[in-house]
Order: sequence, then C-alpha cells, then structure tokens
Amino acid sequence: MNLPFIDLKSQFEAIEPEVRRRMDAVLAHGQFIMGPEVAEMERALADFVGDGRTCISCASGTEALLIAMMALGIGPGDEVITTPFTFVATGEMIALLGAVPVFVDVRLEDANIDERLIEAAITERTKAIIPVSLYGQPSDMVAIEAVAGRHGITVIEDAAQSFGAEQGGRKSCGLSRIGTTSFFPSKPIGCYGDGGAIFTDDGDLAQAMREIRVHGQSQRYVHTRIGVGGRMDTLQCAVILAKLTRFEAELEARREISERYLEGLAGLDPALRLIEVGDDRKSVWGQFTVRVSNREALVESLAAEGIPTAVHYPVPLNEQPAYLSFAKGGPTPNARELARTVMSLPMSADLSMQDQGRVIATIKRTLDQ
Repeated sequence: MNLPFIDLKSQFEAIEPEVRRRMDAVLAHGQFIMGPEVAEMERALADFVGDGRTCISCASGTEALLIAMMALGIGPGDEVITTPFTFVATGEMIALLGAVPVFVDVRLEDANIDERLIEAAITERTKAIIPVSLYGQPSDMVAIEAVAGRHGITVIEDAAQSFGAEQGGRKSCGLSRIGTTSFFPSKPIGCYGDGGAIFTDDGDLAQAMREIRVHGQSQRYVHTRIGVGGRMDTLQCAVILAKLTRFEAELEARREISERYLEGLAGLDPALRLIEVGDDRKSVWGQFTVRVSNREALVESLAAEGIPTAVHYPVPLNEQPAYLSFAKGGPTPNARELARTVMSLPMSADLSMQDQGRVIATIKRTLDQ
C-alpha cells in the first residue's frame, strides 16, 4: 500500500464538520474578499504567537516576504542577507524588488543559516537579514538578532515551515521585528490553496503592510503607497480557523512521531545522519529530513515499498541559473553538501505507528545491505 507523503485526507476527515461549518458560513454571507473570518483568523494567530504581535494575512508565504520587504522600503541597490539552502521564494522576492541577495552558508547539523558567518557579510548596503526556519526549526534567532541589533538591521524570519515552533519559549514568527509564514497545504498549518501571514510588533510597519496588500490603499481609491493585490481569500481563512481547533494536538503528534523516527533511525551513522534540534528550540517538524550518503539507492528502495520521499532542496539558490550573474556571498560548501545528501521522509500528524514502522524498517534493511 502506498503511503501519502503528507496525509491531508486523514486530517480533513478528523475536522470535516468544522471545515464544512466554517466554509458554509462564508458561502452564506458571501463576503469572499476581506470577510469577517479574515480579521477573526488574524486575531487568533496573533494571540497564538503572542509577544504583542499583530498579524496581517496575505495571499501566500511568498507574498508575505514581498510585502514585508516593501514595507521596509527595500529596493534597487540594497542587499539582503539570507540562506542559499531554501525554497526559491526567499531569494526570489529579494531579486524581484531589485535588491541583491547575499548568500551565507548554513550549518550541516540543522541546515539553517550559520549565524557565525552573518556579520562578515554585512555592508553599508545591507538592509535586512532573512533567516529561514528550515524543516520546522528556527535558526538561532537570538544570536542573529544580536548581530542585527549591532548594525541597526531588521531581521525577517521566513517561518514558512515553522509556525508553532519555539526558541527559548518564544514562538516562531515572534522572534524578530518581522516574521512571515505560509499556509500552503503541506505546511504545519495549511489551508486548501495559497495563503500566508506576516507578524510584527511595530505598529507603523503593520499599517504599511495592510495598505500594501490592498494595492497601497489607506482608504478606498486613495493610494498612499505602491502596493500589490495580496489579500488572503475569506474561504482560506475559514479553513485555517477550522484547523486551529486541532493544531496544538497536531503539534504534539508531530513531536511524538519525530521522536519515533529519531529513536528508530539512531545508530545508522555515517550512512544516515539526523538533523539536530537546538537545546533551546522546539521544532514542529515541518519536514522530517535526514542526510544519506547514497540517496538514490535509498529513494529507490523506499519507492519499491510504496514509500514516497522528497528532496528539500536539490540545488542551492546561489547555484541556480537565475542567480549566478548578480547574487553575492562567499563559498557555501555546506549548502552544496546538503543538496547532495538530504532526503525528507513521510511526515504528518496522522502518520500511524504501523506506517512509520514500515518506513524505518525499509531504511534499516536497505542500509544494512
């Protein structure tokens, strides 16, 4: 029997009455753009993150990054420091604004940006730092904020994979001046299409972001700044509200599943190495990713047993054709090594012990050969 990589069907079955109730309410009132569920979801998410954050919903996690940088006034000639080992949206939005992505290498242990290398990459043109909380775990945001603070630079946490994670008891999306996240269906909390959100404790930035997401309007047909069509649909907000009823339980389930993976796959080093989680951090395990020396053979073995895998990510951004001519940064050997060896395994809150046991047993059998 083939396993789903992410089991959205079982999740839907568990919350179907609430999803249908929420969506039916939107269909009944007909406010499909900026309906009451939008503000309700924003309040609920802001309360979840805490630390006095305001939530501004938007059309996607990609749009969240764009709006955040537009609110900061980032544009041509500016530099933004980020990781080369991430989904392309992070670098893409920097480039779209005419700014220059400056790629800093990552740690092999957790695939997140190496905070020790950031300060050397700062120049007089640096306007922001965008660490990505990869695989569900924040980068060392405390250390990154300290570096940024010394230079008066804003940090934007790209928390597309880590909503619900923590560092030092503080929630991801509340660890820096701005945090962004994604509600793509495969994320720790996802809608049934595209969606995203931005979090900040800066009132002026929050107002700017609200205006930017509706074509720069401060009031109807009064455009005080350049903006985008970046609203999140009311129906998608209704889905997130339904999923929030189960979110805390899902986070606990993800952590239990990750512990079973960690225990079951321990001791296979050097053929398979596990991603480490910082002592001061809680991951939401947006992906359960390992490093394997012979990835192709293991992918084939798992596929033969109906077990899907994925590679997040096969080519670092600084080696992508679109970025070769203008991106900056030093050598990134760790990003290249991770691109060659990482492999993500089935992971969702509804992954059964039996199915997970199949995954672990197949990996062990393959690596023991």
